[in-house]
Amino acid sequence: MFEALLETDLVSDPAKAAIGGLIVGVLFGWWAQASRFCLRSACIEFWSGRTGSAMVVWLSVFGAALLATQSLFVEGTLTVSEIRQLSATGTLSGAVIGGLLFGAGMILARGCASRLLVLSATGNMRALVTGLVVTVVAQASLSGMLSPLRSWLSALWVVGPGFRSYLIDLPSRPGLWLSAAILALALTLALRYRPGLGRVTMSLGLGATVALGWWFTARLGQISFEPVTAGSVTFTGPSADTLMALITSPSLPLSFATGLVPGVFAGSLISSLARREFELQVFGAETGMVRYLIGASLMGFGGMLAGGCAVGAGITGGSVLSLTAWIALFSMWVGAGVAIAVLERQKPMPATVSPVR
Repeated sequence: MFEALLETDLVSDPAKAAIGGLIVGVLFGWWAQASRFCLRSACIEFWSGRTGSAMVVWLSVFGAALLATQSLFVEGTLTVSEIRQLSATGTLSGAVIGGLLFGAGMILARGCASRLLVLSATGNMRALVTGLVVTVVAQASLSGMLSPLRSWLSALWVVGPGFRSYLIDLPSRPGLWLSAAILALALTLALRYRPGLGRVTMSLGLGATVALGWWFTARLGQISFEPVTAGSVTFTGPSADTLMALITSPSLPLSFATGLVPGVFAGSLISSLARREFELQVFGAETGMVRYLIGASLMGFGGMLAGGCAVGAGITGGSVLSLTAWIALFSMWVGAGVAIAVLERQKPMPATVSPVR
């Protein structure tokens, strides 16, 4: 299907990119909704000391994405020079600070950027509103009133391409060994916690969509007369670009990213309807709203500072062994752990009952 799309002369190269992004997005949205993939849930399990199904799913997704993407490097489909996360200057301060902010924000908002998009399509109005705030703050961080602060923080510690591509330049192919270890750990935990064969299989498919995005954009760049940057699944930047295009432009610019976001929404919607899990949910007295807005703001700014969201920087960037992406991902886990600890301290102590005399 993808080869036929790449070879046809009936549509332009930008349209091909958008269609490819749409297809990858539908697959991602379907499997993300059905597998309940969520970094926040995995972090809560990990930091609470009760590893379970959410951790199995996350490790399966990350391991599959890493293995499939590194295989593309081995066979020569991907090269370091094509990958912006490896061949361009990066920011280590942005990865650390942005990752910490994003991790804390996703705990407060009860979902990362990708999870909010998936939940929005299942009727969760809380996720929809929170996701819109993430998108607006991300755009403000990219080119609005928050951009000077983002630029200043990014410039605190700038690193060159040699630092970012250090892991993949190692002669021992560490990506293949790392992916094997991650998948082995996921299998071990799956045998213990038994999330279900279907859920694990969908998680592996979800990870493979990241590699599919890399493969498609790289192949399109090789045959296109117009410049096409190799990329894959990410949400903070593309969501902001899509929203701003809808608001300010009479037509939506065609690209892989602008096809991806509506594709993920559509895939999640179809999955929730097929599984009879679509349900309208709104803010209420028991859910509150302030923590969602604070979390969304932290994620919007942190995601742009870190170079992507939990999927874009963490899994997509991590799958090409970008060292700054791995540092951003680690910082997200730490930021989530700090937020979980703070929220636990703020929980009211249960009332004590006086003994009967």
